[in-house]
Amino acid sequence: MTPVIHGTVVDGFERVREEFAAFVSGELPDYEGQLCAYVHGRKVVDLWAGDGCEADSLYGVFSSSKGAAHLVVALLIQEGTLEPDRKVTYYWPEFGAEGKGSLTLRDLLAHRAGLVGLDAGFTDEELADDRAIAERLADQRPFWRPGTAFGYHALVIGALTGEVVRRATGRTLQEVYEERVRAPYGLGFHLGLPAGLDHRYRSAQPMAPTPEQQAVLDSVPQGPHTLSSIAFNTHVPEPGGLADYPNSRTVRANGPASAGGVASARGLAGMYAAAISELDERPPLLKPDTIAEVGQIHSTGYDLVARAHKSYALGFQATADTWYPFLGAGTFGHSGAGGSQAFADPRSGLTYGYTRRRCAFPGGAAPENQRLVRAVHSAALAS
Repeated sequence: MTPVIHGTVVDGFERVREEFAAFVSGELPDYEGQLCAYVHGRKVVDLWAGDGCEADSLYGVFSSSKGAAHLVVALLIQEGTLEPDRKVTYYWPEFGAEGKGSLTLRDLLAHRAGLVGLDAGFTDEELADDRAIAERLADQRPFWRPGTAFGYHALVIGALTGEVVRRATGRTLQEVYEERVRAPYGLGFHLGLPAGLDHRYRSAQPMAPTPEQQAVLDSVPQGPHTLSSIAFNTHVPEPGGLADYPNSRTVRANGPASAGGVASARGLAGMYAAAISELDERPPLLKPDTIAEVGQIHSTGYDLVARAHKSYALGFQATADTWYPFLGAGTFGHSGAGGSQAFADPRSGLTYGYTRRRCAFPGGAAPENQRLVRAVHSAALAS
């Protein structure tokens, strides 16, 4: 059965629609997803598919939330409110406990703090509350000497950098994001979803692996005391499932900055378009020097948590090195565990957003992004 693809593409991007339709035709019948892209602030792709999926439907985007969080940090660095080479303790004195006093904000943003979680783990209530996460981590001994290595701070980086923002501005990171980024552009990308918009949220669905895929998942070592288990809080007695996190109304309402955002593909791509391009007759949020700094690789090599090669920019993933090597140098963004992907490629002017309802195998950016990003990027270069 040929899938129904809604939405539009501009001239020159027809191949993107074809690739999206070809991918959707091979998915489960209950697939829902959205794809959006801008080039130099012009929307060029706006597609969606699946029963119940609309252009403005909102999905849990997990760690793609980190992109919104660290756009706030980039703005505050740009204006001088935050200085990346100051010690974290300059803003947050209590953070210095247990040998963390020499860590700079730059190293914190680059996942070099060694503070990926708690020995005892977090409760569900704490994981929905950035202030609670930050308070508990201030007293935690780091899992490696800060600054000497890096590892993905999956569930906590937004709370840590958010506490620095709160100490420096007197406002939560979520409040700054709402006032300076989301509301001015009317973006469908929320760190804290108002109750009145909750009807647009499409509940996340768990991964549906094939038997072969399940065998791969079962083969991954997941000892209860590994760094990975601690970073993803799976070492607690009753860890929740991945899809449970955004399906919590408390999580959606609070918008914890590491993984609690909800968005449409329009919202994801639109936020990055606002960051690097003129949009809605507004100048780019980030100046060229700031774009270059946040896109510069700060940590690359063996990630102690992911147990694989990864690269991080300043608060963002270094998207070209981590995911799509054909993108321009300095591309920055963030993927999400459910399959979402979002980024800005300043050299081509391309910004990209993708959402899906069912969590993808094997986690992280969904595999279909490889073909979709390549199609969009090729069309952008030719336009």
